[in-house]
Amino acid sequence: MLRRGAAVFSALSFVVLAGAVIVLIALRPPAPVAPQPPLVGPVSRILVEKAARRMTVYVGAEVARVYAVRLGFAPSGDKRVQGDGRTPEGLFRIDRRNAASAYHLSLGLDYPRPADRARAAAAGVDPGGDIFLHGQPNILPAGVTLGHDWTAGCVALSDAEIEELFAATPIGTEVEIRP
Repeated sequence: MLRRGAAVFSALSFVVLAGAVIVLIALRPPAPVAPQPPLVGPVSRILVEKAARRMTVYVGAEVARVYAVRLGFAPSGDKRVQGDGRTPEGLFRIDRRNAASAYHLSLGLDYPRPADRARAAAAGVDPGGDIFLHGQPNILPAGVTLGHDWTAGCVALSDAEIEELFAATPIGTEVEIRP
């Protein structure tokens, strides 16, 4: 009986220790990244590849930055209706800048486009709107970046990344969002 108790205690101790190690690994800060030269704009084009969770930023014809991004909470497929959690696909333009956003800075896209509005009207639904490239929610502590798809359809970056992008991206910049 004593041996069995010791075995159970050992097994439970292992499970608790393994869980603590997993938590510590999950909470550790990301590996330091080599500093990059400042992003010197103006940004001419932004490409978002949803499946890869990747944003490529161009200055002229040159790749200036590649960022990991997070998308709407249900990112597969094109946005069809308000609340579907999808990030729209297609060609857009930056049509507004918001330094006082509820998320750390934001660059607005010209979604919905006329075709999106017509499709939604034909289906009797609201196509949604207010799609942005933005940082993290302002209610989060500084430096925290959510690591899963969490937006309502926007494209989210870290706060440091959106600061860099916001400073270099003018109104009218083309944004292509691919599946």
